[in-house]
Amino acid sequence: MESLFIINSSGDVFLEKHWRSVISKGICDYFLERLKNSNDVVPIIPTSMNSTNLVSINRCGVYFVTVCKSEISPLFVIEFLHRVVDIFVDYFNECNETVIKENYVVIYELLDEMLDNGFPLATESNVLKELIKPPNVFRTIANSVTGKTNFSDTLPVGSLSAIPWRKSGVKYTNNEAYFDVIEEVDAIIDKSGSTIFAEISGEIQCLIKLSGMPDLSLSFVNPRILDDVSFHPCVRFKRWETERVLSFIPPDGGFRLMSYHVTSQSVPIPIYLRHNIHLKTGEQGRLDITVGPKTTLGRTLESVKLEILFPKSVVNCSLVTTQGKYVFDQNSKILNWDVGKIDVQKLPNIRGSVTVMAGTTIESMPSINVQFTISQLAVSGLKVNRLDMYGDVKYKPFKGVKYVTKAGKFQIRL
Repeated sequence: MESLFIINSSGDVFLEKHWRSVISKGICDYFLERLKNSNDVVPIIPTSMNSTNLVSINRCGVYFVTVCKSEISPLFVIEFLHRVVDIFVDYFNECNETVIKENYVVIYELLDEMLDNGFPLATESNVLKELIKPPNVFRTIANSVTGKTNFSDTLPVGSLSAIPWRKSGVKYTNNEAYFDVIEEVDAIIDKSGSTIFAEISGEIQCLIKLSGMPDLSLSFVNPRILDDVSFHPCVRFKRWETERVLSFIPPDGGFRLMSYHVTSQSVPIPIYLRHNIHLKTGEQGRLDITVGPKTTLGRTLESVKLEILFPKSVVNCSLVTTQGKYVFDQNSKILNWDVGKIDVQKLPNIRGSVTVMAGTTIESMPSINVQFTISQLAVSGLKVNRLDMYGDVKYKPFKGVKYVTKAGKFQIRL
C-alpha cells in the first residue's frame, strides 16, 4: 500500500498519508469520476498507470481510498481499511470528517505505526494505546504547553510476545467477561408478505476485564448453523474446525471475537405489516398500515421505525397515528414514522389520505424500509452453552451474555 486518501461526501480530499512514495492526489480523479456517476462505487478501481489500483471503503460518510502499485489481495486491503476505521472509532468514539480534522496529529501518528513501508505492522488497539495514548482534554493542554506528543517513552510489552494483542501484567479488582451476540436481519418482503430474500449476519462483541493471562473456551448449543465465520486473530482456528469451540487468549478490553452469517435455514421474520395503500392520479389516495410482531418468542419489538418511500407524484399526506409521530418530507417524498415499542394488545396503526398531483403518472408503488430492535433474542437460535477459563488464574470472574437482534437492510416492497 503506497498512500491513503480520505475524502468527504463532497469529493474533497481532506487528509492524505504516504508511506513509500508521494503520490499526487490527482489519482483520486479515477475514484471521483465513479462517485459522480454513482453513489455506490465499486471497491476496486483500476487506473491507467502501470499496475496501479485504487481500493476504497465508505464508513461514517467518509471514503477511505488507498493506492496499491504491486500485486496484492484486495480483500486484505479492505480488511486493513476497516481496521483503521475501527481504531479511529476506538480512540475518538466516532470517525466522521469533523473528528478526523480535530485529531490530525494523533491520526498521523496512528497511521505511522499501523503501516511500515506499506506493510501492516501494529493493528491491535491494545498495542497502539501503549504506543500512542488516546487524546483527552488534559493531555491536549499539557502537550500544547510542553510541546510533547502522545507517543509513549517505552515499547509496548505485548508487541514482542507471541500474543501481541494482550499486554502482560493486567490486574483488575473485579474480574468480568461480557459477551454480546448481535444479529442483523437483512430481508426483502413482497406485498403479500412472502419472503423473497432473507439472511442473518451476526457478530460476538466482547468486553474482557480479567487479570493475568486467562485462556478461555466458549462453546455453543448449536454451532452448526453458522456459515462464513470470521475470527479475531486470538482464536485458535484448528480447534474450531475440529470441535466447533472458540478457544482463545483474549485481548484486554473490548473487541469483536467473531462474525458470521446464517443462510442454511429458513430465516424467521420477526415483524409483519398489514398494509392497504391506494394511489390514483388527481385523487385523494388512502394509506392504512398496521405493524405487529411475528416471530419474537415473546420478546418485545423496540425502536421500531418505518421509512416509506413515495413516488415523486405524491404532494402531501394527512395522517393519524395511534402511536408515535410521523414526518413527511415534501422534497424527498419520504414519510418517516417513529413507532417506538410495540404493545401486542394494541398494535400501532397509521392511516389517512395521500394527495397525488393531477396530470402525473405514478411511476412505482411505495417501498418501506423497516428498523427494529429485539433485546435478549438471537433470531437465528444461536445460544452460548458455557464459558470455561484455564491458565494461570485463581479467581472466579463474573460472566454475562446478552443477545440483541436488529434490522439490517429490511425492506417491504408493495
